[in-house]
Amino acid sequence: MELDLKGKRILVTGSALGIGRATAACFLAEGAEVILNGLTEAEVAAAREALSPLGTVSGLAADLGTAEGADALLAFAGTPDVLVNNVGIFSVKPFAEITDADWMHHFNINLMSAVRLTRGVLPAMLARGTGAIVNLASEAGVKPLPQMIHYSVTKTAMIGLTRGLAELTKGTAVTVNAVLPGPTWTEGVEAYFDGLARETGRPVDTIIESYFREGEPTSLIQRFVKPEEVARMIAFIASSPASNGAAYRIEGGIIRSIL
Repeated sequence: MELDLKGKRILVTGSALGIGRATAACFLAEGAEVILNGLTEAEVAAAREALSPLGTVSGLAADLGTAEGADALLAFAGTPDVLVNNVGIFSVKPFAEITDADWMHHFNINLMSAVRLTRGVLPAMLARGTGAIVNLASEAGVKPLPQMIHYSVTKTAMIGLTRGLAELTKGTAVTVNAVLPGPTWTEGVEAYFDGLARETGRPVDTIIESYFREGEPTSLIQRFVKPEEVARMIAFIASSPASNGAAYRIEGGIIRSIL
């Protein structure tokens, strides 16, 4: 499918690994120019090397959990045609043990990174009348996970941020939408399940099977979403001018709702 993205300049945060890297690859395959971002120079360099055969790609290491990191990335990227606010973290922790520092760390990375970067690019997008912003939320933003309440709350906030920002674009060709992935098999999730396997002495495959059977019984696909599946939806939404202020689910049917 031709998404009319050739020559577009795309900024994807948290794109050294996981969904972000798959998204960068998807945009490159459509002929776009991609700006990568990661936490360290080493991971950005590795991603750039892996993706450069696909097209024009650059990158900057910056901690987007800080205002300084966001400012540095904005200075490097300028005003992209598309901003994908993908960077995010998660952790499994009992609610009573989640400290104020834990809460603020998750909010700074999962939400404030999007606030700061959008604040930096949206005025220019509105001035020229075109542009797209795609925010990565989660099914946990609609169906909060008790083992990750702090993560879930940041994703609920991301959905609210998305709709509020979209209201600012009325009468222009600028769009702001959210994507809500379900459990996705990224490097971080793989590391978590590998650690759980070591702790419990159970095979990883067995743990994963029980996770969907017991932890996510409403999942209709009964498997992890692939990063490439999320990436394709992000690229499609970014190229769809009639879509604005929406929250798109790609969570395998976990949320038992028709909307």
